[in-house]
Amino acid sequence: MECRIDKNKVHAIMKKKNIKTQSELAKKLGITKNQLSVMLSAKSSPFKSNIQLLSKTLQISPLEIITSFNDDSFEYSEKKSEVTESINQFVDVANVKAFKKYNVLELFAGAGGLACGLEKAGFNTIGLVEIDKYAAESLRINRPKWNVIEADIIDVADNGICNYLPKDIQIDLLSGGYPCQSFSYAGHKKGLDDVRGTMFFYYARILEQIMPKIFLAENVKGLITHDSGKTLKTMISVFENIGYNVSYHILKANDYNVAQKRERTVIVGIRKDINEKYLPPKPYEYKPVLKDALMNVPPSSGEQYPEKKKKVLELVPPGGYWRDLPDDIAKDYMGKSYYSGGGRTGMARRISWDEPCLTLTCSPAQKQTERCHPDEVRPFTIREYARIQSFPDDWEFYGSNSQQYKQIGNAVPVEMAKAIGLSIISVLNKTTGIK
Repeated sequence: MECRIDKNKVHAIMKKKNIKTQSELAKKLGITKNQLSVMLSAKSSPFKSNIQLLSKTLQISPLEIITSFNDDSFEYSEKKSEVTESINQFVDVANVKAFKKYNVLELFAGAGGLACGLEKAGFNTIGLVEIDKYAAESLRINRPKWNVIEADIIDVADNGICNYLPKDIQIDLLSGGYPCQSFSYAGHKKGLDDVRGTMFFYYARILEQIMPKIFLAENVKGLITHDSGKTLKTMISVFENIGYNVSYHILKANDYNVAQKRERTVIVGIRKDINEKYLPPKPYEYKPVLKDALMNVPPSSGEQYPEKKKKVLELVPPGGYWRDLPDDIAKDYMGKSYYSGGGRTGMARRISWDEPCLTLTCSPAQKQTERCHPDEVRPFTIREYARIQSFPDDWEFYGSNSQQYKQIGNAVPVEMAKAIGLSIISVLNKTTGIK
């Protein structure tokens, strides 16, 4: 089910507020008439627009102007399927403990955010495949005993993953976040041949080679709608054909002790001979904010702003963005982006101590996705970046500053990974007699 802004309800409220035209409302909102028209379009999602600004201007609750409607564009009905998106169904992981050390193999491991979190949950890491030499070295530095397989995933799949692992080892969980690619050219059978040539293909091949009890695949939130939903449909079909019952979930990092607004798509598959259902971790009661994450953060190096950008960001208060700038400065700083649609709230953005940070990117000083320190006019440092991603302070990153920022920005937040790991352990604990 999707939601949209009900234009008729907006007009009714405008009449009560004596706002006679959309031009007048647009002026009150501080946006153009065209931007307002886009906001009120039937194709516009209220959660991707200035809905809060609109509600504040009209002094009403967003629920007064939102209408739900059925959207079957993602209905999966080619056959009876176990695919679900659980709504308000969770498992409380507060007291989950592993009955034994479960073995995990990770693909596309990066600098270890997911691996570190799964380790905290109680998993034993058997191997990590990572092609990037800087990320692979970060893994070795932090866990010298880990089996880091610095190789191309294509070669690993072609050679057989078992040739890189201890003999006769049982893998309980395959984890990893493969890059999201378009599957619009996929065939009708939706088997492995349909996705040949994509990174997903090699994840699926290795899954088929080892057939663990459970697999975990995490990706960007946009995977759900990528290529009009075809990408996720194809992935799920492939996983089912291999032999898994699948569910997918959108999880928020801030729900799991991470002071960041990052959201991820989490796909979990349970082997079909295991009669258990996966539920994601129940959100924690407390939602940390930036001051929680950066308390007593160790000093470290970091990028600096050019003087021109620094003078602009000096004018932005904590929690503010380009709308807090004088109009002439905003126009000069933003260029053509000033006249484009959307809120562009990442531009000239300074984070507040009392809010979770926006999603970290691979570079801390990009104009479109600014993340300025609350008090100082600078990007977050390396260790601040790592804290916001909930890495422990003793987790090191190898390479130049830009390489370290990239590794941290690409990572799964450690505490989020731990919560997901515990939710998977809650299932594995019920399967201890199953090989």
